[in-house]
Amino acid sequence: QCQLNGLWRNEQDSLMEISTLRENGDFQGKYLTRVTLSGGCAHISPLKGIQQQPGEGGWPTFAFTVRWDKFSNATTAFTGQCFVDAGGKETLTTMWLLREAVGSLKEDWKATR
Repeated sequence: QCQLNGLWRNEQDSLMEISTLRENGDFQGKYLTRVTLSGGCAHISPLKGIQQQPGEGGWPTFAFTVRWDKFSNATTAFTGQCFVDAGGKETLTTMWLLREAVGSLKEDWKATR
Protein backbone atom coordinates (compact mmCIF):
# COMPACT_ATOMS: atom_id res chain seq x y z
CA GLN A 1 0.00 0.00 0.00
CA CYS A 2 1.18 3.48 -0.85
CA GLN A 3 2.19 5.80 2.01
CA LEU A 4 2.01 9.55 1.42
CA ASN A 5 4.22 10.55 4.34
CA GLY A 6 7.85 11.16 3.50
CA LEU A 7 9.88 13.11 0.95
CA TRP A 8 8.82 13.35 -2.71
CA ARG A 9 10.61 14.88 -5.74
CA ASN A 10 8.96 15.86 -9.05
CA GLU A 11 10.23 16.23 -12.62
CA GLN A 12 11.20 19.89 -12.05
CA ASP A 13 13.28 18.94 -8.99
CA SER A 14 10.82 20.48 -6.52
CA LEU A 15 10.50 18.72 -3.16
CA MET A 16 7.45 17.95 -1.06
CA GLU A 17 7.65 16.61 2.46
CA ILE A 18 4.54 15.21 4.13
CA SER A 19 5.51 15.13 7.77
CA THR A 20 2.20 14.45 9.51
CA LEU A 21 -0.40 11.95 8.25
CA ARG A 22 -3.27 11.46 10.70
CA GLU A 23 -5.52 8.40 10.96
CA ASN A 24 -8.45 10.36 9.49
CA GLY A 25 -6.41 11.13 6.34
CA ASP A 26 -5.51 14.75 7.13
CA PHE A 27 -1.89 15.63 6.39
CA GLN A 28 0.45 18.60 6.40
CA GLY A 29 3.96 19.35 5.33
CA LYS A 30 5.99 21.71 3.20
CA TYR A 31 6.72 22.24 -0.47
CA LEU A 32 10.06 23.48 -1.78
CA THR A 33 9.42 24.66 -5.32
CA ARG A 34 12.15 25.14 -7.90
CA VAL A 35 9.62 26.74 -10.28
CA THR A 36 8.35 30.22 -9.42
CA LEU A 37 6.16 32.72 -11.23
CA SER A 38 8.78 35.40 -10.65
CA GLY A 39 11.69 33.24 -11.84
CA GLY A 40 13.37 33.63 -8.45
CA CYS A 41 15.10 31.09 -6.26
CA ALA A 42 13.47 28.16 -4.45
CA HIS A 43 11.17 28.84 -1.50
CA ILE A 44 9.53 26.65 1.16
CA SER A 45 5.75 26.96 1.49
CA PRO A 46 3.27 25.21 3.80
CA LEU A 47 0.87 22.57 2.50
CA LYS A 48 -2.28 20.98 3.94
CA GLY A 49 -4.33 18.16 2.53
CA ILE A 50 -6.43 15.08 2.94
CA GLN A 51 -6.09 11.49 1.73
CA GLN A 52 -9.07 9.32 0.88
CA GLN A 53 -8.82 6.21 3.01
CA PRO A 54 -8.11 3.33 0.60
CA GLY A 55 -10.02 0.07 0.76
CA GLU A 56 -8.39 -3.34 0.65
CA GLY A 57 -5.76 -3.31 -2.11
CA GLY A 58 -6.74 0.21 -3.24
CA TRP A 59 -4.47 3.11 -4.09
CA PRO A 60 -5.35 6.27 -2.16
CA THR A 61 -6.50 9.47 -3.81
CA PHE A 62 -5.58 12.78 -2.19
CA ALA A 63 -5.78 16.55 -2.49
CA PHE A 64 -3.70 19.35 -0.98
CA THR A 65 -3.17 23.08 -1.22
CA VAL A 66 0.05 25.06 -1.15
CA ARG A 67 0.05 28.70 -0.09
CA TRP A 68 2.89 30.53 -1.84
CA ASP A 69 2.73 33.40 0.65
CA LYS A 70 6.45 34.07 1.05
CA PHE A 71 7.15 35.05 -2.56
CA SER A 72 3.91 35.09 -4.55
CA ASN A 73 0.28 36.07 -4.06
CA ALA A 74 -0.95 32.70 -5.36
CA THR A 75 -2.38 29.41 -4.13
CA THR A 76 -2.23 26.02 -5.85
CA ALA A 77 -4.60 23.08 -5.42
CA PHE A 78 -3.29 19.62 -6.29
CA THR A 79 -5.27 16.40 -6.64
CA GLY A 80 -3.91 12.98 -7.41
CA GLN A 81 -3.45 9.32 -6.65
CA CYS A 82 -0.64 7.23 -5.19
CA PHE A 83 0.54 4.02 -6.93
CA VAL A 84 3.08 1.30 -6.17
CA ASP A 85 4.67 -0.64 -9.04
CA ALA A 86 5.69 -4.32 -9.01
CA GLY A 87 9.16 -3.34 -7.72
CA GLY A 88 7.73 -1.45 -4.75
CA LYS A 89 8.40 2.06 -6.11
CA GLU A 90 5.79 4.60 -4.99
CA THR A 91 4.64 7.23 -7.49
CA LEU A 92 2.26 10.16 -7.07
CA THR A 93 0.36 11.36 -10.12
CA THR A 94 -1.19 14.82 -9.80
CA MET A 95 -2.98 17.60 -11.60
CA TRP A 96 -2.80 21.16 -10.31
CA LEU A 97 -4.65 24.43 -10.58
CA LEU A 98 -2.89 27.66 -9.65
CA ARG A 99 -4.76 30.84 -8.77
CA GLU A 100 -2.83 34.11 -8.81
CA ALA A 101 -4.31 37.28 -7.32
CA VAL A 102 -5.29 40.00 -9.81
CA GLY A 103 -6.29 43.60 -9.22
CA SER A 104 -9.81 43.54 -10.66
CA LEU A 105 -12.68 41.38 -11.86
CA LYS A 106 -11.82 42.50 -15.39
CA GLU A 107 -8.44 40.67 -15.06
CA ASP A 108 -10.01 37.47 -13.70
CA TRP A 109 -9.62 35.69 -17.05
CA LYS A 110 -5.83 35.51 -16.63
CA ALA A 111 -5.68 34.55 -12.95
CA THR A 112 -5.97 30.75 -13.17
CA ARG A 113 -3.47 28.37 -14.76
